[in-house]
Amino acid sequence: MSTTTLVPPPNGSSSSRWERKVPLLTARARALMTAMNLHFAGVAVLVLLDLYLIVHLIFVWQGLSSNNAAAIDDQHVQLIAAQLAAKPLRGLDKKLVASTEDADAFSQQRLPYAASQVAAEVGVLAHREGVRWTRAQYAYMPVLSGKDALTQVSMDASVSGDYRPIVQFINAVERDRVFFVINGINLTGQQTGQVNLRIHLTTYLRPPNPDELTAEVPMPSPSDATGSSSETGGKP
Repeated sequence: MSTTTLVPPPNGSSSSRWERKVPLLTARARALMTAMNLHFAGVAVLVLLDLYLIVHLIFVWQGLSSNNAAAIDDQHVQLIAAQLAAKPLRGLDKKLVASTEDADAFSQQRLPYAASQVAAEVGVLAHREGVRWTRAQYAYMPVLSGKDALTQVSMDASVSGDYRPIVQFINAVERDRVFFVINGINLTGQQTGQVNLRIHLTTYLRPPNPDELTAEVPMPSPSDATGSSSETGGKP
């Protein structure tokens, strides 16, 4: 019985086969590098670049959308604030006209135009409530000039009487048709039910109307208020 021994080929034959394959690989590479393949490769690169740009634009658009929403909200808030701020100014021209008419009516109805009217009105109130208005001092000071001139009349006087009539006199002064402002009341003494106090009043004189220039001005009578009075400042 005989045996056959297989002897591997020498290394030289293997290297020769690889040398024969190298030209084949080079030829295939050259075939892949044709103009058409290069065109396809360029198109693929452009497609990838477009995809990248599209994704980037999507992120940018989302950021702009969120920013635009915040900006719109801010503008909406500013619009509401501006509307609220402008609300009191709506119809301001009509309000000014109405305010001017109200001021004119107040001036004509509640402000005297002569100093004698002030003394006469206070005397009437003191006589009606049963108190004595004495040692009155009057001071005059212009506060506005021109067509709507006003002169401030400050009065400082002593008032004496029973407690209840004095309280009624003070209430009558506050509610009188002539505009009086009570600036202060100081209690100066109290004897056998009689109360003595010092009262400070303020009112204003307006310019007289043409009809009032020829009308008779009321004068205080001795029975309305007793005691001496003095005046300081320029009497209208």
